[in-house]
Amino acid sequence: MVKPAHDWLPAPVRAAAIERKLEAGEALFRLGDKAAGPCEIVSGRVRLARVDAGGHETVLHVAGPGDTVAEASLFSPAYHCDAIASTPAIVRLYPKKVMLDAFARDPRAAQAFTAMLARQVMKLRARLEQRNIRSARERLHHYLVLNAGADGRTVALRGTLKELAAELGLTHEALYRTLAALERAGEIKRGKGRIVLARAYD
Repeated sequence: MVKPAHDWLPAPVRAAAIERKLEAGEALFRLGDKAAGPCEIVSGRVRLARVDAGGHETVLHVAGPGDTVAEASLFSPAYHCDAIASTPAIVRLYPKKVMLDAFARDPRAAQAFTAMLARQVMKLRARLEQRNIRSARERLHHYLVLNAGADGRTVALRGTLKELAAELGLTHEALYRTLAALERAGEIKRGKGRIVLARAYD
């Protein structure tokens, strides 16, 4: 079994985890489904999305290995969006009652969970800031700078460019054009599964 990403989870919570395999396109849960608990992505990618009355899907987030989704389900009777496997995926469901009981007994675990939520709020603020940038070029540049690795330049792509476009709120055609323009300008280099900025930004 793959080691859980969140080592701080109390042993009773890990023991109660329910592992599930998903095929690409299969739903982990749907908007309005009874909330069973948060899920950890062990492998693959799962997108969180909502579909409007016209059938248009808006991607809220694409989660990959080590990410958790549906943390709010601990305090909600139902899930607030759809979670669909973008690729074959393995996920672990942590039953909400087991988690809440464990947090009541173990304040350190509850504190670690709260810290994780705080980091997610900061990431959400960054994504909201991106969505408010009107220029596709500036929006993409903002994303690349925020997601660069330890060298300050290399961005590992966790999914497809089409998924990245959806997360940025761009059409995939607009993203392809913008990437090509940045590459022609010498601002980025593209490789397999990565984009490298020409220089690091503070």
